[in-house]
Amino acid sequence: MAAYVIDASVAIKWVIAEPGTEQALRLLRHELCAPDLLVAECANILWRKARLGEISAREASLAARLLERAEIDLIPMRRLLDRALALAVALDRPAYDAVYLALAESTGRAFVTADAWLLRKLEGVAIPSVLLAAFAG
Repeated sequence: MAAYVIDASVAIKWVIAEPGTEQALRLLRHELCAPDLLVAECANILWRKARLGEISAREASLAARLLERAEIDLIPMRRLLDRALALAVALDRPAYDAVYLALAESTGRAFVTADAWLLRKLEGVAIPSVLLAAFAG
């Protein structure tokens, strides 16, 4: 079984039907981890979708409860901060994104994201990464 680091753009697709949901669901048969930042990022995505009227508050709450039970190892991000900052500066990306990258680097796992713009920024970086849409797993 393969092991991956995933970000919130992937996890949210487990509970909200949108492009890439099928590929995201296939990842659930693998060993997955993410920095504990994932929890706050998913909550923020659900809040934003409810605020914009894309989902109801009730649907957001149900999605949050489903995510609470997801089979994913949440890693404390404190030990990742120094490397995440270095990656954020080097890639000119927010530190939020870089925390996921630092975890992938430190664990030797491939990083899976649904953020095509982020993946383009990773060209030439020695962190194995894959766009969710390309995931065949």
